[in-house]
Amino acid sequence: MRKLVVAAVQMRSGISPEANIAVMERLVREAASCGARYVQTPEMTGSLQKDRASLRSILKAELDDPVLQAAARLAAELGLYLHIGSTAVDAGNEMAANRGVVFDPSGAALARYDKIHMFDVDLDNGESWRESSAYRPGDVAQTVDLDVARLGMGICYDIRFPHLFRELALAGAEILTAPAAFTRQTGEAHWHVLQRARAIENGAFMISAAQGGVHEDGRETYGHSLIVDPWGRVMAEAEGDEPGVIVADLTLDEVKAARAKIPNLKNARAYRVETGAQTNKGDQVA
Repeated sequence: MRKLVVAAVQMRSGISPEANIAVMERLVREAASCGARYVQTPEMTGSLQKDRASLRSILKAELDDPVLQAAARLAAELGLYLHIGSTAVDAGNEMAANRGVVFDPSGAALARYDKIHMFDVDLDNGESWRESSAYRPGDVAQTVDLDVARLGMGICYDIRFPHLFRELALAGAEILTAPAAFTRQTGEAHWHVLQRARAIENGAFMISAAQGGVHEDGRETYGHSLIVDPWGRVMAEAEGDEPGVIVADLTLDEVKAARAKIPNLKNARAYRVETGAQTNKGDQVA
């Protein structure tokens, strides 16, 4: 029986990468002390910074990024898979990449994923975001093999694009991820149903570490980090928006069982969409 103890780290990242690294290290160590073999941090672990000029001033190339360097050391020290949900790295031409990286228990970078879908939205009460003004979108979906399971990587707004997670599941992912910095407004409306829906429709575990609370740059995020099983049941949830750790013991055989009960990955068919009424050959329209 394949088992994996996993953890999601909830944070309230500020502007300073150094301060955020200290919090990340403390919470990852807490997760390791609970027996976690895979630990995930939220989107923008390294810094949540609205001001674009200030963000650009702290950008580093991936190999020089202090958050990723600290994560590599920590993964090797603790002997676990450490998934930095994302952090901002230099993508050239004054643009950043919203990049997630998975480190193996030796500290080597196993896989990296740049967020594909940019959060360019206008919400109620004047809340507006244009992620594409600072971040270059990725164009490659990514899976990574852990020692007992294949994992599919997503980030935050990606969760609203089910075809991405379907492609990851079809590529063999048994664990899907969407580490996030969901706004409070959208989180209260949609966070739980989106996480559970992606788990149910793909017969996969869903792990999403979240940012939570009022941040140094003034934004407010929803929290409620989640671990969901392939039947859509919540296995673990962070209470509210406070920083902390949630842990769950996954039995990977549940993926096969869920997909056997509801084999929608196999049953999907190609089709076309037409507009207007259809008539069969020979039909007369009066």
